[in-house]
Amino acid sequence: MHGRSGWGALAAFAAAGAVLLTGCRGGPQEDGLVGGRAAVSSATARPSGYGAVFLAVDECSSFGRTSFTEVSCTSERAAARVVARHDGTVRDGPRCPATTDFVLHISEQRPSFDEDGDGAVPRGYACMRHLQPPHPGDPGGGGGPRTIVGDCVYALGDGKVRETACDGSGRHAPEFEVTKAVDDRSDCPASTALYVRLGGTAPVGCARPV
Repeated sequence: MHGRSGWGALAAFAAAGAVLLTGCRGGPQEDGLVGGRAAVSSATARPSGYGAVFLAVDECSSFGRTSFTEVSCTSERAAARVVARHDGTVRDGPRCPATTDFVLHISEQRPSFDEDGDGAVPRGYACMRHLQPPHPGDPGGGGGPRTIVGDCVYALGDGKVRETACDGSGRHAPEFEVTKAVDDRSDCPASTALYVRLGGTAPVGCARPV
């Protein structure tokens, strides 16, 4: 079954989940953002009829070495489903759902077929969830674009941490687990050893040693 490729630049960002880390005993606060780029590709516009919007919510993509292609969700090639789709950039737009496995950043140009007749499709991003396990975006899964309660991290140094699988199956052993998300450090339990930046409505993660 034929699929539809992403037009322009399409990049997948997977779960490195880099977050800010500070110790309970104080010390300078340092920002650190570490991300993982899984793939970058470009392709020619080929409207497939799956929908007016490339990779709209509930549509599916296949995985390839050089590109991600929109395919029917009933296709044997279907590998991941869109759980949310937004225009603009991740930095300026809404956050992906907590258990998103990875994010596709899409820049489309489709002069012969577009959503509003202006000759172009605005860039955006699709929050993706694998159709089959493993799900790195699940709590403790070791990845995904967000760090959430139940995730584990290890220290990188210089006040930075990175996610890793809680079951020890990742390349790095877990050192701390995020047990609670709160508004302020003072709301963390006494057992908290590290504060992790989560963002969102409860931006502080309370982490304890594993």
